[in-house]
This record gives sequence, structure tokens and C-alpha cells, in this order.
Amino acid sequence: MYIPKHFQFQDKDEMIAFMKQYSFATIITVKDQVPVATHLPFLIDGSSEKLVLCSHFAVANRQAQNIESETSLIIFTEPHAYISPIHYDKRESVPTWNYIAVHAYGKGKIIKDENVKKNVLEQTIRFYEPAYLDQWDTLPDTFKKNMMQGIIAFELEVTDLQGQKKLSQNKTSVERERIIQHLEASPITGEQSLASYIRSL
Repeated sequence: MYIPKHFQFQDKDEMIAFMKQYSFATIITVKDQVPVATHLPFLIDGSSEKLVLCSHFAVANRQAQNIESETSLIIFTEPHAYISPIHYDKRESVPTWNYIAVHAYGKGKIIKDENVKKNVLEQTIRFYEPAYLDQWDTLPDTFKKNMMQGIIAFELEVTDLQGQKKLSQNKTSVERERIIQHLEASPITGEQSLASYIRSL
């Protein structure tokens, strides 16, 4: 990822927290020199020295065939907003876009052990909707087995983590305050969230 000096995002713990908050990400691999992408919910485990991401493909998704042999790129991004030059003091200014993005690289490993696969599913439920666990526990084993046969679970150890926070760091505090106030007044939740990130600089 091209990361200008002003917008470097290097704090690993902060990047992991961002990934957990915006964990519905895009995994990209290359097959026959053509990029292929799938949008998936991820579990992020940064509890040890290794950063491990887990998710699952539908069995019919052929992208799963490449994740063990090719390096994957997983893109986490969410709050973003158009920034008008009207917020700047200098008239000779141009529009831009503020955003945060984290790119994670690594080779995936397909999970073949059914118990581990089931554990990944239950961790996913626990992360995204803990209340559903009660219903899940009462479902017939045959239903759960058929469900697991329809997916390909995988884990990916991150070998390279890159991040960018483009939050008007190259502007004056007065200009940033104008941008913050504009975004905070927006009816769009993502723009309000972005304002909070800019204010935390």
C-alpha cells in the first residue's frame, strides 16, 4: 500500500483493534494472473506474537483453492468521507478523501479437523451474536454437520501488516476542527465515526 509519511499507521495494537471493529473485510488472491475477491467476516486473534485471522468460504467458492498456495491480501476499511477544500484556509486547495485502512498479507491454511472447524464457527457466533449460541446449542447435530460440510474454514497467519490513517494530519488544527465539525453534523454514521478518529489525533 502506498502510505505517505503524514498518514503512517504503525501501532500494531491499534491496527488490530481497528480490524476487530471493522472485521467484515475483503480477501484477495490471484488465480491465472487475475485478482479474485470475496467479502467475509473475520475473527482476529492477536493474543500471541502471531496475528492469526480466521474465516470461511462457501464450498462452491473456488477462491478457497488458492489460499494455501498463494499469498492473500485482506483489506480492512470502513469509516471514510469526502473532504471539501472549503474547509481549508488556502483557496488553491483540492478535494480529497479521508479514510482508515489496514492491509494484512499471508498464506491461508484450510482447517480440515471437524472439531476445530466447529470451534471456528462457534467463535464466530460468540463474536458477532453471542445470544445466538443458545439457539445453536439446541440445533440437531445433523443440521450442524450439514452446515459445516457447506463451508471451507481457514486460518491465515499474517506475515505483513500495513496501515494508513488519512485524517488530515497535514492540515492545521483550525482546518481539522472545521472538518471535524462538518463530519460530526453529518447524518452518516461512518462520517461521524471518522470525526472521532480525527479528534483523537
